[in-house]
Amino acid sequence: MDDILERARCASRQAWDVVRATGVVEAWQDAGATVNLVGSLRTGLLLRHKDIDFHIYSDPLRIEDSFAAMARIAAAPGVLRVRFANLLDAEDQCLEWYAWVRDAAGEQWQIDMIHMPRGSRWDGHFERVAERIGETLTPETRLAILRIKDAVPEGEQVMGIEIYQAVLRDGVRGWEDFARWRGANPGQGIMDWMP
Repeated sequence: MDDILERARCASRQAWDVVRATGVVEAWQDAGATVNLVGSLRTGLLLRHKDIDFHIYSDPLRIEDSFAAMARIAAAPGVLRVRFANLLDAEDQCLEWYAWVRDAAGEQWQIDMIHMPRGSRWDGHFERVAERIGETLTPETRLAILRIKDAVPEGEQVMGIEIYQAVLRDGVRGWEDFARWRGANPGQGIMDWMP
């Protein structure tokens, strides 16, 4: 039991090392943006899936500022590649950036950076979701979430928010129950559930 909690703490420490080494926060702030951590690193639920999520806001959002920040990040040691998508006219209303980074131990991480205009539809939403998840967690639900995350088969894609919803809203406590829950609750598009 304590082993999985220690592995989660270790994963969080490693993730923060990656954030510092790549200068992600500083690059975006220097481009005039506000940078907010969201997702499993913020909630303390990071485990095997080495993914760090930031939501970034600018007013106004200028594509050239976004590219300037990413140029700095792409030049950081360990950054292997980046990917960009312009979704300003889609439901997402954002510029999506992904960076894949090799850390000092040789492990590969993914940094998701969602750049949005201040005041857009999703402004602050996922920050509030992460805050509510953190407020709602109990020692029992934290363990249940981490155990389900640990049981996800290699190569299978599961969004953390699916697990949080299953555990916190519907009382799911193990991988088999989660797999059944997921079959009955297929996620589509952006999941906006909040506890």
